[in-house]
Amino acid sequence: MKITQTIRNKKRQGTHVLVLFVLTILSIDINAQQISRPIVNQAGYNLHEAKRFVCYGAENGKEFIITNAKDSTQSNISPLFTGTIQNNSGEFSDFNPISTDQYVIKVENHGNSHPFWISDHLLEGLSSKLAYQFFMDVRGSENPIYSEEINVAGGGPSRDGGAYTLETLYEVLLYASNPALFDRWNEDFEDEEVPDLINLILWHGEFAYHHRDFNGATGPRPYSIGHPNEKLQNYDYQNTLDHLAAICAAKHSFLKPYLSEEKYQRYRQVLLDKWEEYERDRVVRYYVKSDKWVDKGWQEFNEMGNVFGQSVFRNLMMYITEKNEKDGDADKFMSYAKKAAKDIIENWDFNNPRHMWWIRNGEHITPQALAFFLMVAPSEAPYGTKEKLAAWAEHIKDKTANFWHYRKHSKTEWAHPKTKELGNSGLGGSIFAVAHLLDDDALRAIGWSQVNQVFGMNPAEAHYSNKSEERVAIDGYWKGIEKGWPIAHKDGYGKLGRVRGTLDGTPLDHMFPYNPQNTDIKYDKNSKQPVSFAYATEGWAVTNRAWMSTITFVTLGSHELKIFTENHQKEVIRPKSGETITIQLKAALNLDWKKKETGWVLLKIGEEEPIKIAVLETDKNSGIFTAKHRVDAAPETKVNISYGYLGFGKEINFLVSD
Repeated sequence: MKITQTIRNKKRQGTHVLVLFVLTILSIDINAQQISRPIVNQAGYNLHEAKRFVCYGAENGKEFIITNAKDSTQSNISPLFTGTIQNNSGEFSDFNPISTDQYVIKVENHGNSHPFWISDHLLEGLSSKLAYQFFMDVRGSENPIYSEEINVAGGGPSRDGGAYTLETLYEVLLYASNPALFDRWNEDFEDEEVPDLINLILWHGEFAYHHRDFNGATGPRPYSIGHPNEKLQNYDYQNTLDHLAAICAAKHSFLKPYLSEEKYQRYRQVLLDKWEEYERDRVVRYYVKSDKWVDKGWQEFNEMGNVFGQSVFRNLMMYITEKNEKDGDADKFMSYAKKAAKDIIENWDFNNPRHMWWIRNGEHITPQALAFFLMVAPSEAPYGTKEKLAAWAEHIKDKTANFWHYRKHSKTEWAHPKTKELGNSGLGGSIFAVAHLLDDDALRAIGWSQVNQVFGMNPAEAHYSNKSEERVAIDGYWKGIEKGWPIAHKDGYGKLGRVRGTLDGTPLDHMFPYNPQNTDIKYDKNSKQPVSFAYATEGWAVTNRAWMSTITFVTLGSHELKIFTENHQKEVIRPKSGETITIQLKAALNLDWKKKETGWVLLKIGEEEPIKIAVLETDKNSGIFTAKHRVDAAPETKVNISYGYLGFGKEINFLVSD
């Protein structure tokens, strides 16, 4: 009896194994045959930039066509552009129509894509305001001196964040990259004479100044701050100096009209008094002890305030500050910046995940910091700075050599299998910065693919932000997006349901290469940890900071400043005294396709203070801004025309001809 039962059990087990094997084979076969529609950037693409889409399962050589969206349901329509698909993707960078219409991509047996625009600086137009409005909305209170906001889930100026989130640094860079655009918006603060982004920067400065010594309660957080074998902190107050350093540097360019000398000197004195005491002079390792399951233990580098490269940024900001002061010790801070940069050049290991994607939302800071060194002080940058960035570029090209252009973790893993990974929202910014310095168009194209992923070109076929009725109602969502992230953690620590411009989630490993099903949050029965690709779709200040960096650095490769003859026919190198010239600016200022818009450039003659020269768009939706100017300076006078600050500026320098 027992022998017979055993045989029966083994037969059942064998049958179960066979069934599981067959089901597995069928599953693999089904996935192999799964096809997609053409998956695009749902909003659209920047004019004269790289453009591509994914069509999973399409055979190599299959034709795609682009038509006007209003004609997409008609048959026998002459295509506006044709191409072929290779490796599940198609490329249409040469399609650059001057129009306000939307377009669709059609692939036989795969259907039509979402409609999308192709327009001058479309990304910047749709994203620039939302980039900083997020940080307006997540403040713990409107009063930067008030201390109760420290208890909002981790503390700091932003909810579910801390001083490590470095909002001020990136807000300063954002304004510096395209100042005339941000001067247009002043509706969210009571002081309507000051642009909103400037007001926000000043607010963060006050917060940092008044919380520079705070080490009290910080709400629920799985991290402690400090060093091994030392008493741990509750709050990362040292990083408040990083915020103040960025503001003091900006004082000497665009913040001068808004930040009083008395307040600036208070900020500066705190920086000088506490810089070395707060370890701002060096690269900080093993500064965060984590109790979180995804990165448990002491972290060499982590987004929680000791990111590889952060020391470069803050010391360069102090260098800029002090070189503009009569009694400033700029050389000291330059020596600190050089030492931090050398540390990166010698020790940044692209094959060490703790230096790369494991830092998650802070990873973007490392290459951007080295790039910033070459932007603001190229002659001071340590030997090997550009070469290290070039090596990083080759690494990124290798890791993105797939049809999504997604930066893979390894040969066997696309993304993290359990935890949110929104860090790639800042990868585009790093790529844009490095591509500009290396003059590498192929690398810049990969940067645009990172933007496309945020806007829906991913296995979920969804924008990384949940398109909630709340956000749409408060004009806090991107125009042109049909499908947002499937779920949002509205009531998490950050409480971001009504926060404009929030990013909510990204696909996890099991979504790749293309598996858009299963969008519900599920939990492991034993560990209780979430296992769905949509885990922790809550957004985070550090995530949106990374995204803000992409909006910031993308301008490096597209802004342009030139001078022409008065009739705008011939470019001029050295105008004559008394000659009228045409100043031409191409910048991300064309937001309203139905009217001529305005901007400005700075004109500096000799040692005089710079003055703003208004520029006007040449025509509706042209994206080219011009102004006539008579060169009244005497021969041999130095003239500088510029747009942008802190390394983002485009400049023309000449001596007036006689």
